[in-house]
Amino acid sequence: MSGGPDFGAVRAEFGLPDGFPPAVLAEAAAAAAARPARGPDRVDATDVELVTIDPPGSKDLDQAVGVVRRGSGDDAGFRVHYAIADLGAVVVPSAALDTEVRRRGQTVYLPDGSVPLHPPVLSEDAASLLPDGPRAAVLWRVDLDGAGEPVSVEVRRAVVRSRARLDYAGVQASLDTGSVHPAIAALPEVGPLRRALAVRRGAIELELPEQEVVRTDEGWTVQVRQRPPVEDWNAEISLLTGTTAARIMLDAGIGVLRTLPAAGPEAVTALRAVARGLGISWPAAQTPAELLSALPRDTPAALALRRAATSLLRGAGYTAFDTAAGAPPPADPGHAGIGTTYAHVTAPLRRLVDRFGTEVCLAVTAGAAVPDWLRAALPTLPGTMAASDAVASAVGRACVDRTEAALLADRVGAEFDVVVLRAPTDTAPGEVYLHVPPVLARCTGALRLGETARVRLVEADPLTGRIAFTTVG
Repeated sequence: MSGGPDFGAVRAEFGLPDGFPPAVLAEAAAAAAARPARGPDRVDATDVELVTIDPPGSKDLDQAVGVVRRGSGDDAGFRVHYAIADLGAVVVPSAALDTEVRRRGQTVYLPDGSVPLHPPVLSEDAASLLPDGPRAAVLWRVDLDGAGEPVSVEVRRAVVRSRARLDYAGVQASLDTGSVHPAIAALPEVGPLRRALAVRRGAIELELPEQEVVRTDEGWTVQVRQRPPVEDWNAEISLLTGTTAARIMLDAGIGVLRTLPAAGPEAVTALRAVARGLGISWPAAQTPAELLSALPRDTPAALALRRAATSLLRGAGYTAFDTAAGAPPPADPGHAGIGTTYAHVTAPLRRLVDRFGTEVCLAVTAGAAVPDWLRAALPTLPGTMAASDAVASAVGRACVDRTEAALLADRVGAEFDVVVLRAPTDTAPGEVYLHVPPVLARCTGALRLGETARVRLVEADPLTGRIAFTTVG
């Protein structure tokens, strides 16, 4: 590898903030010292078994989960507790901290450290759901029937106590040996049930290779992140909470949704044509969600079809509405990737909109009026989140691209076997996927979708992240 990637240059290129203004730090420190764990408006839920499940070393712990069986016989089902860090208890509307986090929008992650939404004294300490005693939280309790469908929901400010800080690999290992933590005893049942329901309602899960930049003894490299089943099951609990929150907002006529329009018939027809060209059988009665869920993850044809299926997921955004103020919900409030309506409420330490969505749900379920400051803020959130999403995505892509280019810089002129994910057109080059190291890059020449091609590396620039291949022969 010829020199490593310069993540500092990425920070400078995108104008990412370096630290917080003194007034913000002072306000955050005062809020942390107050630690509003108890109060007359909080239910004591410290008896509820909860754990956090996050990547190793994480300190900004937004969620603590508990999933157990409930009832017996015909009434048997499951009880899901999902405790969410209560940022609404520490951020004062329109004060210095609130102003700063509204400017940032979300935490931006880079391989050598994050640019946090909130000062670490809150996000990694006082407001995080660390397993060191009582913590303030917003506690969701969702009861499910035996098929995994919600039958009741409750949202309250609470005092909770996480029993353990777990990571995905450790939980998966315990599941494989039959020694799962009692707080999540029913997660191996509920997770697959919820995933099956998602497929039936048409949720589109691409499951493309997920690249990540990691540090090794030799420097930075790119690898494909392997998602153990427990990570997918845990994600289903977050999605359950978000879909429940969306229903609460829509019923009340006020809130902010994460939206994605359903793909039109022409997009599905085009994808069917791609599948035929790749030799993939797609029965007429099978939905795109059902097809994708049944495909292998790593064969050339499956990778190419999954890449082509991104055409079904275009136009994601946020939509705020307040019927009483003359702004009704959108005609199509759904999220095609999830197969139903959805709202972000489960990651307030890392994403601005979640705090506002949570406060709407708390007010509505308590039968209280949504505060004026919150109503005034709702119309501003879609623009703020769209801008911060764009920055976070571009930063993530830049870090991966520059690491890929650094890994390949000494191999310009070498030949590789790649999978063709997109054939070239009159206006754009093709796209290919190299397995080792895992690289997505443009490629010129004669390429056939879904086939393995022999290509030559013609450019790898660590300063810009530009990588280009051309076909051999």
